[in-house]
Amino acid sequence: MADAAGTPMNLDSSETREMTRVPFTDLAAMTGEVWPEIEQDYLSCLLDGAYIGGPAVTAFERGWAAYCGADHGVGLGNGTDALLLSLTALGVGPGDEVVVPANTFIATAAAVVRAGATPRFADVSDDTLLMTADTLAAAITPCTRAVIIVHLYGQLPDMAGLAAIAQQTGIAVIEDAAQAHGAEWGGRRAGSFGAVACFSFYPAKNLGAFGDAGAVTTSRPELADEIRSLANHGRSHGHSHYHHDRIGTNSRLDALQAILLSGKLAHLEEWTERRIALASRYREHLGGGEFTGTGLKLTATAPLARHVYHLFVVRVPRRDSVRTALTRRGIQTGVHYPVPCHRQPPLRRLAEHPLPVAERAAGEVLSLPLFPHMTDRQVDYVCESLAEALRAAAVGSEAASAQ
Repeated sequence: MADAAGTPMNLDSSETREMTRVPFTDLAAMTGEVWPEIEQDYLSCLLDGAYIGGPAVTAFERGWAAYCGADHGVGLGNGTDALLLSLTALGVGPGDEVVVPANTFIATAAAVVRAGATPRFADVSDDTLLMTADTLAAAITPCTRAVIIVHLYGQLPDMAGLAAIAQQTGIAVIEDAAQAHGAEWGGRRAGSFGAVACFSFYPAKNLGAFGDAGAVTTSRPELADEIRSLANHGRSHGHSHYHHDRIGTNSRLDALQAILLSGKLAHLEEWTERRIALASRYREHLGGGEFTGTGLKLTATAPLARHVYHLFVVRVPRRDSVRTALTRRGIQTGVHYPVPCHRQPPLRRLAEHPLPVAERAAGEVLSLPLFPHMTDRQVDYVCESLAEALRAAAVGSEAASAQ
């Protein structure tokens, strides 16, 4: 095994023992770093009892919109509500279709169903596992009203190509940017491309809350007003507390979460640069000779993309065996996602034809540990362990075939 500079690594036993547990992520380390900066504001809010709305929420909404390059931000209860409320605000409903990639978390398609519309599933690139202009075009019908472009794993797809198809067909673009805080395409950040963009601040996201939280960004003021009203029981700004112009729901970002998110936002770029550096170290090792012939495949980074590595995803043969071997060496991993969205039981009836890339990748994808406070030595240990696991899985497969 060699380090990022190509120097052979000889880990002594003490170093190895130190690294025998590599968590998938470390939320406590991020909280510990930011807590001294927010403690006073957080405790003041906690003791004052002003938990819903207020200056802390407004400050975060403005700060987040500015960070994303949008004019307006609306804090919400979670990222799933962000998708549903965006669809509703755009007038998407019964009789409409919305294109979504098959390789995504179920919330993307579920929001379409909850809005009363029908998801149309598109396949993805074999290199990036993201939707492409061609797969989008193939999924559009006369009933298509919108596309939800998912920025998966921390990377935007080809936004120029996708936007061109959307413009040609007259469909609205919604960004599902739940995994792409700070990601860019051609120098523009996620959250600034679509009619509206949807974010989750689930604790494990690059910018995570103490629980569920979300937001939308948009440069269309009427959409921001509509979504804000829908998320607040249908109330409209300037009316009394008990005046409701529409049927809404309760999906408001609370002040305690906003204080934490503003505090973490000040660290987001530093943490992102560390994620990128760790991913580069992974790529250096995993492109080495010891992985030749193992079947390992790295997901590609597009030339115009700034990948922020919410997840570091590889594709491996005999994934379950490899994952078990890594677990035995104290390395936590994830699978994003083991079942393509269109193969989930409540959505299977909507799958009109096979989507071969998404279906094949679902049996191969493996998410390796990556978080801002991860050490270089932990990356090295994961790569060394992965090489051994792949070799062992190959030997086991050959032995089974010979029987």
